[in-house]
Amino acid sequence: MVNAEPGDVVKINTVKEEIHGTLLESSEQGVVLIKLKSGYNIGIKKEDIQNIEVVKKAEKEEKKHELKEKKNLPYVDVIITGGTISSRIDYKTGGVKWLTNPSELFKFYPEIFDIVNVRKIEIPFMKASENMSSSDWQKLAEICEKSLNDPDINGVIITHGTDFLHYTSAALSFFLRDLNKPVVLTYSQRSSDRASSDASLNLKCAAIAAVSDIAEVMLVGHASTNDDYCYAMPGTKVRKLHSSRRDAFKVVNAKPFAKIFPDGKIEKISKHSLRDDGKKVKLDNEFNDKIALIKFYPGQDPEILEHYSQKYHGIVIEASGLGHVAVSEEAKHDWLPKIKKAIDNGLIVCMASQTIFGRLDPLVYSPGRALLKAGVIFLEDMLAETSFVKLGWVLGHKQWKDKIKEKMLENFAGEVSERLEE
Repeated sequence: MVNAEPGDVVKINTVKEEIHGTLLESSEQGVVLIKLKSGYNIGIKKEDIQNIEVVKKAEKEEKKHELKEKKNLPYVDVIITGGTISSRIDYKTGGVKWLTNPSELFKFYPEIFDIVNVRKIEIPFMKASENMSSSDWQKLAEICEKSLNDPDINGVIITHGTDFLHYTSAALSFFLRDLNKPVVLTYSQRSSDRASSDASLNLKCAAIAAVSDIAEVMLVGHASTNDDYCYAMPGTKVRKLHSSRRDAFKVVNAKPFAKIFPDGKIEKISKHSLRDDGKKVKLDNEFNDKIALIKFYPGQDPEILEHYSQKYHGIVIEASGLGHVAVSEEAKHDWLPKIKKAIDNGLIVCMASQTIFGRLDPLVYSPGRALLKAGVIFLEDMLAETSFVKLGWVLGHKQWKDKIKEKMLENFAGEVSERLEE
């Protein structure tokens, strides 16, 4: 055995095979942990190891990447919030940890500096996306507003965790009115130490999108499992539809704005607002947190509505494809009386579809017509998550108190598609 340390690249000869990888610190006695090039960790019994050869010593100190300016490159601001794209391998545990120094992020992804000059990096918080709340969305919008109204800045890039990213993108789509420049949220499914990481291409394409003429809040990430190009996807019409694939995000009931290629080429696909550097973006991040998103299931007791009527101001129900819940004498629980009572008591009740794709239509069958007559707001083809965020935003505007239905159906940020293609 040699004096190998965590982080060293090693070659291990066992009684059966030769293994190449990065040495991790083992937490179990008698086992040596190795991270393979594939990104997976394996354990090797010490008794099976014949010898360990250090191929490359670990770097003892992180070299800070200086944000040097390059002539003739446009400027962007970068906001780092957490997520896999902002993490790196921890050689003591074999897991990942946050990149706490901004220079670390660009040590792993130096290609961005061939596309843009990064004027400023902000880290308002470092959180997994499931730990965020509306106050975090509001903070991001405030930072974006300042950057976007700076004449020297061409766009904003936000790095973010994937799981609840579409809530943040929807919020920013509503919070930033009269958008003048691109706001690009990007991410990675796999951390930077993995050979299959999607972070580098995503960040490179995000930089290209951030200086484009697409003045929208958009997600930019892998369009397929290959490293060929990314999609620029509307912030209110996108959803994470796979737990681990690199092309996890898909546009729902709409089309991507564009294909973004790593060589700088942009292939437009659908309509979008155009950059207008002379325009000022308006911050409108009022939000009411007394809202909820609930999922209807067969046999569900509508008694739950009593709770929301007492403590909340509005709810979105994920209902059937056309927008139905149990409204019939043949059902174990008839939801119509409870819904009527809740609405009469001032609760705003909206419907979105569990099917994700397609549009609600309350007029096809009698249950839908009964719910519509009771005062339920049917939200067209709006995604449930977008509906939830929009409801909080609309209810946050006290001046809209008598216009809730009108505002929920108004198309503020492309959240409602005029026509759905098969």
